[in-house]
Amino acid sequence: MRIANHAGRLALVEPDPASAGGLRGLDVEQASDGRFTADPQAVYDRWDEFRGWAASTDLTGAVPLDADALGPVAPRPPQVFAVGLNYRDHAEESGFELPSEPLVFTKYASSFTGPRGDIRLSPGTVDWEVELVAVVGTGGRDVPAAQGWDHVAGLTVGQDLSDRVTQFAAPPAQFGMGKSYPGFSPTGPGLVTVDELRAAGLDPDDLELGCLVNGESVQKSRTGAMIFTVPELIARLSAIVTLLPGDVVFTGTPAGIGAGRTPPRFLGAGDELVTWCAGIGQMQHRFVS
Repeated sequence: MRIANHAGRLALVEPDPASAGGLRGLDVEQASDGRFTADPQAVYDRWDEFRGWAASTDLTGAVPLDADALGPVAPRPPQVFAVGLNYRDHAEESGFELPSEPLVFTKYASSFTGPRGDIRLSPGTVDWEVELVAVVGTGGRDVPAAQGWDHVAGLTVGQDLSDRVTQFAAPPAQFGMGKSYPGFSPTGPGLVTVDELRAAGLDPDDLELGCLVNGESVQKSRTGAMIFTVPELIARLSAIVTLLPGDVVFTGTPAGIGAGRTPPRFLGAGDELVTWCAGIGQMQHRFVS
């Protein structure tokens, strides 16, 4: 199953065979005769019920969706978790030892945006960080790692865009502030359930992902290289906090960030950033001053 936020309304979607990388879908409120609301965030509070309905819903009447109207799949998450240094090669390029526990910080929901469009540059140096993003479907405490995937509604791709000047202006580092300027947390193009990925022959624990700047590949890796897997992150987070339906988890970025290059390279006005993940799709953003 796939869902998307189309013009602020929840849509049940599938790949559009007539458009490379495009989606076609049904408006959920209309297709369900009002059983489910149009609010994309509200669906996570009724996730199991929604999945049951979606499994028996015919997508024959699906219509092409406007890619420019797609928004974040969880636009108002109750909690946002982001994980730093979760790939060995990224920890190495950043000059840090491998973490023995997840390095967790937060991003603020006001920074969320959709998978296409312009993003305004912040005053400092803006860096890219492709990430697999998980959205919680079933909350709870003390979730065993072996049951971690059962608590995930689905996966999407995101960018943890980072103003490095704000992030490291003074010790200690201000991760949340440096990564939460407007538009600095794009996700999309839709949310894909784990069973959908498996049905397509993909391993949700080992998805290829990457990003390009002006057509040049700057990051490319596989989520199988994570230090802490998605189920392990669900377990570690829920051991401390109560996870809530609709929570968003940015799971970390692999090597290839601009700050780790010699010389460092950052995004500028007019640059185009394409972000992708196998089985999920791609995002496309242009940066403006």
